[in-house]
Amino acid sequence: MVAEGNGTLRQRNSSNGLPKGADGIIKVSEEGKKIDQRLDQHETYEFGGPLGVTAIMTGFPLLMYYLWICLWFYDGKLIHPTSLEDARPFLLRMWDHVCTDASPNAYAWKVYSANIFFQLFLAWVMPGFKQEGLPVPSLGYKTLTYHCNALYSLYATMVTAAVLHYTGTFRLTEIIDNYGHLMSVAMIWGFGVSFGMYFIAVATGTQIRMSGSFIYDVFMGASLNPRIGPIDLKMWAEVRIPWVIVFFLAVSGCCQQYEQYGYVTPNMAFMTLATWLYLNACAKGEECIPQTWDMYHEKWGFMVIFWNFAGVPFSYVYSVVYMASHDPSKYQFSIPTYVVLYATLLTAYYIWDTAMAQKSHFKMQTQGITEFRTTFPQLPWNTVENPTYIQTAHGNRLLTSGWWAYSRKPNYVADWTMSFTWGAVIGLATPIPYFYSVFFITVLIHRCSRDFERCSIKYGKDWERYCSIVKYKFIPGIY
Repeated sequence: MVAEGNGTLRQRNSSNGLPKGADGIIKVSEEGKKIDQRLDQHETYEFGGPLGVTAIMTGFPLLMYYLWICLWFYDGKLIHPTSLEDARPFLLRMWDHVCTDASPNAYAWKVYSANIFFQLFLAWVMPGFKQEGLPVPSLGYKTLTYHCNALYSLYATMVTAAVLHYTGTFRLTEIIDNYGHLMSVAMIWGFGVSFGMYFIAVATGTQIRMSGSFIYDVFMGASLNPRIGPIDLKMWAEVRIPWVIVFFLAVSGCCQQYEQYGYVTPNMAFMTLATWLYLNACAKGEECIPQTWDMYHEKWGFMVIFWNFAGVPFSYVYSVVYMASHDPSKYQFSIPTYVVLYATLLTAYYIWDTAMAQKSHFKMQTQGITEFRTTFPQLPWNTVENPTYIQTAHGNRLLTSGWWAYSRKPNYVADWTMSFTWGAVIGLATPIPYFYSVFFITVLIHRCSRDFERCSIKYGKDWERYCSIVKYKFIPGIY
């Protein structure tokens, strides 16, 4: 692409406005290489350093157990030692619940592991769309090719699940009934893959951006783009594991309600719609994921692995857990309330979907890609025509059109709004389902600070100019 006038685009065979050699490697200025080299080095500890990440790695699984126990056994109340009449010590009571109701039994191993290997199999064999990613500085600015077949894999999974359910081979109601057991197995998978990937990266010499602290490097990750054949494991795990489980937990809740009451509540139907929208969006727009920071910069460590294998699927749908274990009369709404709830979800989804598409399509345009994949549903305004941008001295371009003219992170605002509705769907019955939105806003603010700091280093005065044009970090006119 080349600039026309003041920051509009027209097609040319290049990437990020920089020439590409015959070997497919992007040619970057010497100054740009120095900046990228600095960004690919460990300079400071994040998350409180080794002690902080140790606390996260031990504390978060314990919190997941605690919140699940409160939901399933104590009517959604945040219990504490003085709130129970049982004479047994509080921690012993919690431990009994984990050992009895969340043991990693053979059934949970079979179900969870079968899904992992089934998703790997689908990722390997299903047809898909080949998408070139952004140039990776640590690979000499090579661009990796991603095999995007999540959409075919998703519908193959849905058909397979339906057949298993209706033939009685595997009843979907069993998923929510075995929530605790499955959660424990997911945690073990998360820890095992995290430590395993660290040792594999060190053994193969593919580690990058290491701090020298063992536990910190396990948490942040050692490898950047681990692959098995055509499967990019980081992208595979981001789409195929957490959101598939989240969706089928909601479907399981629907099946359980239908079998128990003969109908599905609008609240449970809402969660099924909400989780399907998210899962389908990730699958239909999988070719946009290689353009994200997660793919070309974030390493594949515990922070990402455990979250994908256990954190997201077993802490984002507490509302489903509550509804599956409580009478619908505890969370019924008026019709106008349901209208507002559904309208908020769909509006936020539209903004999130189109904002993500606008940014990804813009990055593809800078690579000379003007034909975009069309999968269901394609929403209006998912591509900005003649986008405006800030041309940086580094070579990259910062979008200042579409939703991105009003906020530096419009996708985060919409994403968080959806997360809030996932808790609001049960009203004030219990505060626990709001954990997702509270935790998520904390993550987003921290992620923004990391992202903005990195951009400030990478783009210097061009970043300052961008911030003077797009003034608001999140909500236009407010923050």
